[in-house]
Amino acid sequence: MKTLRKMDPPVARRLYAAVHALADNPRPAAATALVGGDGQMRLRVGDYRVIYEIEDDRLLVLVLHLAHRREVYRGGRW
Repeated sequence: MKTLRKMDPPVARRLYAAVHALADNPRPAAATALVGGDGQMRLRVGDYRVIYEIEDDRLLVLVLHLAHRREVYRGGRW
C-alpha cells in the first residue's frame, strides 16, 4: 500500500483494483508464471507489473513486488 500512495492516483486505482481482484481469481488469464521463479506469477497492468505468489494451502495471495515495468525486475529476488 505504501507504494501505491506514491503513485499517480489513476494508476494507483488501477493497480489496487487488479490486486484486489486477485483475491477472487488468483490465476487470471492475463497472469503468467515467471521464468525461473519458484511459483511466482506476473500480472501486467498497463506499464506496471505485479509480482505475486499463491499459497494454495493457506488460501493466500502474497504480493511481492509492484513497480513500473522498467524497474520491476531489477534487484533480484523479492
